[in-house]
Amino acid sequence: MADLQDPTAAVRPGEELDVAKLEPFLHTHFPGETGPLIVRQYPSGHSNLTYSVQLGSRDMVLRRPPFGSKVKSAHDMGREFRVLSKLHAHYSPAPRVLLFCDDASVLGAPFYLMEPIRGIILRRDVPPGLNFSPETALRLSESFLDNLALLHSLDYEAIGLADLGKPQGYLERQVRGWIERYHGSRTHDLPEIAPLSNWIQQHMPASSEATLVHNDYKYDNVVLDPNDLTKIIGVLDWEMCTIGDPLTDLGSALAYWIDANDPPEMLETRWGPTTNPGSLTREQLVHRYALKTGRDVSNLSFYLAFARFKIAVIVQQIYYRYHQGLTHDERFASMPQLIKLLLRASLRTAETGAI
Repeated sequence: MADLQDPTAAVRPGEELDVAKLEPFLHTHFPGETGPLIVRQYPSGHSNLTYSVQLGSRDMVLRRPPFGSKVKSAHDMGREFRVLSKLHAHYSPAPRVLLFCDDASVLGAPFYLMEPIRGIILRRDVPPGLNFSPETALRLSESFLDNLALLHSLDYEAIGLADLGKPQGYLERQVRGWIERYHGSRTHDLPEIAPLSNWIQQHMPASSEATLVHNDYKYDNVVLDPNDLTKIIGVLDWEMCTIGDPLTDLGSALAYWIDANDPPEMLETRWGPTTNPGSLTREQLVHRYALKTGRDVSNLSFYLAFARFKIAVIVQQIYYRYHQGLTHDERFASMPQLIKLLLRASLRTAETGAI
């Protein structure tokens, strides 16, 4: 299974770390390691940049903001480090963090280091050679949902994260904020934006109770046990974690979850192997969440429409950096088509109420 684990690659041009400064900094904090520093990159992410850092015999993962990003609130390394430093002891899939640095003279931006989680990450398609039977797909679907429900059951005050967010007015701030973020990163005039923005503001339900929310929960942010693909051993990318309405978290997970019988253009937006035989459908995930948590899920069409809009805005923000020449990652060139597909799917949910 080792060859199926998430591979590293040479660092992309323009995203290199200053090894001459990083190496002595790391030797200061890990004086027992005498070997050289080797840096490679995890190439699959689209937001914060993630690197494999090997210092002597010690393997670590380094996270830093993307180069050229102007959305400071979305890339707060200190906040992400603090969340994980408190969360890991209460929620084992959260990575164990090691060190935070806010000295910009080292890498030009804050960054932190964490222990790697050795496992398998499923992206758009199941890798060749991986046995992903219908039974495995079913049990993993259930584990995926149950793990989210577990996160939402944690006592964030007891963990020490009560000051992470402001539950009062959370949904209103989210709706207003994501509409503003779209206009702050707009590159094209898209006809879906005005009706969607109006619908979301007019159909906002009363918020559910507040819980910890991950805000980007999907297959390629979970790490699976190589010996049991139905067991989740890690959850990654906590940059948007906060205290808020748990149904926004469920809505985001559903927005990333494509059903096998979705329209062809929806199948183009698939983020993981959720259409494989045996996988639960979105409706089945919602039903299981209601049974696990006892929460009212009657307004899930709003949360799904809003989540699809939010993901479109996230993609728009990433594309904006490319459009402005702030990054040259060619994966971003085709993003306008994905943005349009997500907005159309969001509007269709708003108009039909279908999950």
